[in-house]
Amino acid sequence: MNFEQKLETILSRYEEVTALLAEGATGDSFVKLSKELSSLEDVVRVGRDYKKCRNDLKDAEALLTDNALDPDMRAMAEEEVRTLTERLPDLEKQVQILLLPRDEADDRNVVLEVRAGTGGEEAALFGAELFRMYERYAANKGWKFEVLSLNETGLGGYKEAVAQISGHAVFARLKFESGAHRVQRVPETEAGGRVHTSAATVAVLPEAQEVDVKINEADLEIMTCRASGAGGQHVNKTDSAIRIVHKPTGIAVECQEERSQFKNKEKAMMRLRTALYDMQRQALDKERSQNRKNQVGSGDRSERIRTYNFPQGRVTDHRINKTSYQLHEFMDGQLDEFIDALILEDQMARLAELD
Repeated sequence: MNFEQKLETILSRYEEVTALLAEGATGDSFVKLSKELSSLEDVVRVGRDYKKCRNDLKDAEALLTDNALDPDMRAMAEEEVRTLTERLPDLEKQVQILLLPRDEADDRNVVLEVRAGTGGEEAALFGAELFRMYERYAANKGWKFEVLSLNETGLGGYKEAVAQISGHAVFARLKFESGAHRVQRVPETEAGGRVHTSAATVAVLPEAQEVDVKINEADLEIMTCRASGAGGQHVNKTDSAIRIVHKPTGIAVECQEERSQFKNKEKAMMRLRTALYDMQRQALDKERSQNRKNQVGSGDRSERIRTYNFPQGRVTDHRINKTSYQLHEFMDGQLDEFIDALILEDQMARLAELD
């Protein structure tokens, strides 16, 4: 089926869903149909523009075949042909992008994990800055950012930080952030003024629902403990922190941010489901599994997707060879320029695979 046939199928389905809603669908049917209609709106809007442009071009070209056409009308028709001919390929590409198969996880919330890699305390400090960068980005997008676990150092760095980010299409926007992030700067603890290189890793996992993963309670080892850390607002004084080990896989998760042991257990179980769901996604897609392995890696400074050079005020994404000298703004959560470029690069690569 070529893309025009796919487009016609979607346009027909859009009309069908619109009619069903107009007939008075209620309850779960209404919710389901409304969600489907919303998911089709972009491709329908661009698809209709594409069809109109294509049909207008045919009409203008047909008009030029009329030998009796007066000079003024011919000039207008020729100009219209030029304009529409230039516009049609762009609309066609937009439709093709919108028709690309979507990752079913794109609309999901995520669990964000940031870990210090090579570089000791400086890596932990950078990990904390990355974590706050994503927190600011979430605020800019109107998303909810909820800390699940922090493993802090005495100087304010994070050996590991985990958060749940909730909102519209969070995974679709953040999934390309997974990988090793390298920082080049003079650490506060460096008396000689030398530039050091450190790294932190980021993992962005689509949040799993209970229906996605079935967990046998007998496979779990659940422990309670006192929240750890260097103090401050994220640490409480009760034994409410929860650590859960999934014995078949060895996956261990914890949550310590709530004062309620029940809430911490609930969030730890969400993290465990998410980790197991990610394992399932990797098993179903070996290529994706390899990509994630290469991106996240061990946190070694030689494995990197992005470099943050503070002396030069520069941030570079090595996957798309994109550089910006607005590092301060980037760290303040203004990531959309890079994220949009990464999404476009992925779309172009997938379009090329279809040729």
